[in-house]
Amino acid sequence: MTVTLTVEAASRTHQGLVRRRNEDSHHQGQWLYVVADGLGGHVAGDIASSTVTNALAAYDRPVQAKDLASFMGRAINEASEALRRKVRADPELAGMGTTLVALLCSGGEAVVANVGDSRAYLIRRHGSRDNAMLQISEDHNYEHLVANAAKVPGLGERLTRCLDGRNDGRSPDLTPLQLSPGDRILLCSDGLSSYVPHERIRATLASDKSPGEVADQLIDLAVDQGGHDNVTVIVLDVTQR
Repeated sequence: MTVTLTVEAASRTHQGLVRRRNEDSHHQGQWLYVVADGLGGHVAGDIASSTVTNALAAYDRPVQAKDLASFMGRAINEASEALRRKVRADPELAGMGTTLVALLCSGGEAVVANVGDSRAYLIRRHGSRDNAMLQISEDHNYEHLVANAAKVPGLGERLTRCLDGRNDGRSPDLTPLQLSPGDRILLCSDGLSSYVPHERIRATLASDKSPGEVADQLIDLAVDQGGHDNVTVIVLDVTQR
């Protein structure tokens, strides 16, 4: 018997308590889910993230499972090209950039794409005793590139990769994912992962509450930690129909 999987999702975003504007953007579609975090301290982070999100939204359509990775790669290449076009039209936007984490699904398979330090987590609530949380994405920062980076103040957290319209070293990581009933996936900006302890994120995701309730709780956790950054989350539940 063929098992049909469906995805129920909820997304939330919050400016936080410190930043003057929200430079995060997100897309909650039918097949595609995106979180983009415009680089704070740079030119027009909000324009960078919204440009990338809008470009990717055009790729929210059915794809055969075997084509997920190549399709996602083309979509992100087009998003990067959209940034280049923006800068060509308005040179004052040069230097803007954004991180990105996205998931594209097809039936029981998916691909996760990430550039920068926005993250994707997976928790398998069925068939797992301890509800362990797996970080699917890998942060693109100096901590993962330079030995002893943690000993240099501020170096470990600095990004080595982002989307800024340039081609050199801006390609995404693409991670295939086999979906199962009971899976819960979180896409988030670092306004959550950098400030809320890992265990509190895990415990919140492990609950039986709905994606919307979980998304609300995650935003509240980030704000309760001081709301130092914009925060955006998308919570996705995989269910069997």
